[in-house]
Amino acid sequence: MKKSPRIGITTSLEDGRQTLDTRYVEAVEAAGGLPVILPLLKTAEAAAEFAALLDGLIISGGPGITRGLIGALPADLPPVDTRRDLSDELICRALDKRPMLGICYGMQFVNALAGGGIYGDAQAQAEALVHSADRGASQHEIRISANSRLHAVLKTKKLMTNTHHIQAVADLGGGLRVTARAADGVIEALESEDGRIVGVQFHPERMTGAARALFADLVERASCEGYGR
Repeated sequence: MKKSPRIGITTSLEDGRQTLDTRYVEAVEAAGGLPVILPLLKTAEAAAEFAALLDGLIISGGPGITRGLIGALPADLPPVDTRRDLSDELICRALDKRPMLGICYGMQFVNALAGGGIYGDAQAQAEALVHSADRGASQHEIRISANSRLHAVLKTKKLMTNTHHIQAVADLGGGLRVTARAADGVIEALESEDGRIVGVQFHPERMTGAARALFADLVERASCEGYGR
């Protein structure tokens, strides 16, 4: 019997407890992957050993990014716990050539880890539209680059997405390129130049239709020879 690709999913830390929206787990399982919830790790050695169990990784949504931060976080966005920040860095670096999907915080984290900058509050700093549902935003359209992995996966140049972020990518980290933007110019997706890492600002696990193909794509890539443990 063929084994399902093992897809790690990072977690948030709230009041000393790890938390994860179950929709991430459900999306991975529905796509044919085996969800593996990550513990918070403290050492590169532990991360390397845990990464050896995985075929791919999802960096889930979370609170405010502090690395690469431009300006200050607003009062309505708590900063990421330093323990999660460290653990996310360790597992990302340990994953080597295996595929990753960064979602919301996850996309911003990938960019910051590559040396890019992150607006603390895109609405205030970049004169962007409201992109946070908590601030009254609703769905909005993004436009996807034709020569991107995102376009190949979603098979569309336009997509209506949910809106759950206050921060935004200000400038790209090394080895990354923009693959989608909102009408106000906010970066809504990016990918590594080799296509291994895909990041989206929206939450596909909360959507139906085309967006769910991102999980199927991650599972498929994690199944391919060359990405395995």
